[in-house]
Amino acid sequence: MLDFPAWKKWLVIALTVTGIFMALPSLLPPSMTEWMPERYRDTKISLGLDLAGGSELLLEAQTQDVAKIRMDRMEEAVRTDMRRGEPRIEVGDISTADGVLSFMPRNPADVDRARERVYNLTAGIGVTGQRDWNVEIRDSTRIVMVPTDAGLQDEINKAMETARDVVRRRIDPEGTREVSVTRQGSNRIQVQVPGLKDPEGLKALLGKTAKLELKLVDETADPEQLAQGIAPAGSQILPYPDNPSGVPVIAVKRRVMVSGDELNDASQGFDQQTNAPVVNIRFNSQGGKKFGKATTENVNKPFAIILDNVVISAPNINEPILGGQAQIAGNFTVETANDLAVSLRSGKLPVALKVADERSVGPDLGKESIDSGIKAGIAASLALIVYMLFTYMRFGVYTMIALVVNALLILGLMGIFNGTLTLPGIAGFVLTIGAAVDANVLINERIREEIARGRQTIAAVEFGYKEASSAIFDANITNVISAIIMFWFGSGPIRGFAVVLTLGIITSVFTGVTLTRLMVSNYLEKSRPRELII
Repeated sequence: MLDFPAWKKWLVIALTVTGIFMALPSLLPPSMTEWMPERYRDTKISLGLDLAGGSELLLEAQTQDVAKIRMDRMEEAVRTDMRRGEPRIEVGDISTADGVLSFMPRNPADVDRARERVYNLTAGIGVTGQRDWNVEIRDSTRIVMVPTDAGLQDEINKAMETARDVVRRRIDPEGTREVSVTRQGSNRIQVQVPGLKDPEGLKALLGKTAKLELKLVDETADPEQLAQGIAPAGSQILPYPDNPSGVPVIAVKRRVMVSGDELNDASQGFDQQTNAPVVNIRFNSQGGKKFGKATTENVNKPFAIILDNVVISAPNINEPILGGQAQIAGNFTVETANDLAVSLRSGKLPVALKVADERSVGPDLGKESIDSGIKAGIAASLALIVYMLFTYMRFGVYTMIALVVNALLILGLMGIFNGTLTLPGIAGFVLTIGAAVDANVLINERIREEIARGRQTIAAVEFGYKEASSAIFDANITNVISAIIMFWFGSGPIRGFAVVLTLGIITSVFTGVTLTRLMVSNYLEKSRPRELII
């Protein structure tokens, strides 16, 4: 148990020194880190909104859009099912007036079959027994589908959950910033971003629905009718601010060639000819096939790249594009192209979000909290040092060394992951430091018991570490499980507490058991004491 091979000894030392070294950028002032490599300098802890200040936004979803989107989706599903199902059912025009979807099969004998098919397009709501749509036959000839309130509310809830995830991915695409994105009520999302002083860029990023569509341009449209807002049948008029012809609108086919739902990736790049910033997009296999087929069938025709119902550009299809890749060009800067790429990668928002409230939080309260936390930490550490030295003498010194190293290792690990320290994180940090001595108390008391039983010095120490280690590991495993549950189900500050607690448990076991055992082993090997004062 006390035997340390050379490789193991150097491994423990290397891990300890590395952890301490990685904690330095978080502890030293900027004036003392200027000479360090930039990558190492950036390996430091950020402060959360409650400590460093930042921006807070309250986003409100336009849930009325959900009903319209839901109705359009069901209309398309009905058309597809009637046309492609076996046998095919011919239907007349589909009406969506007054929030009710209705249609008539051309053959009255198909009414029951049509009702059965559209009923299969509906779904149940949880375990309530209700369905998202009510389907009935009226006047023996017309199929009527009425959206239920339970179905609409369920759709809104799903849309808000998706919107929350999309917002989080847009703000923190790498997952390294301690942003807080939580739902408030049924249609609001609260966003807190630490360290962000100007929320304008954040609002612009979150204000984009990022609904990407590729559609063919309708070249038969009459410019005079376009000016009057009249589009040819099967087409629609969309804004085109950067139209080279100077006309701020353009007519495009309603049928979507490829949509952003079929994107695999989006990244900021540069045009090879003009070196202008662009966004490179790559479709998945299904989207790539659809895009290749559409461009093959429409060579020498223009197609529109549409973002949130605004045409960004309308390039010409010079040849079939079969690689599943395309390029979005426009009046981009590197920053705006990167923001668009982030928006497309994170997915489109299922509902539009508007800023209902915004505020900037100053760091004054955080400074007071940090000062109070430092004072509390110093007072607690001094009390622990006095108690451990008085109680365990030399072994108390080893415990204090392990305690200091433990604190530095926590900071080093958080710095490596560019973690964010919040007020609950400080609480987790102080709790971890306070509990870190538990392991050494168990070990030292166990060694005392073995000495009292008459064991020799080395045997007493060896049995003390061996017997106490199992209890230490069991206790800390349960704490880690609790922290994992908090991280999994919690958000924002709760996650911050869970992360710091988990890191602290890992480092405290390493320093309290392995590091102190190395120091004790080294002492026993060199001094060979006949008896231990502990």
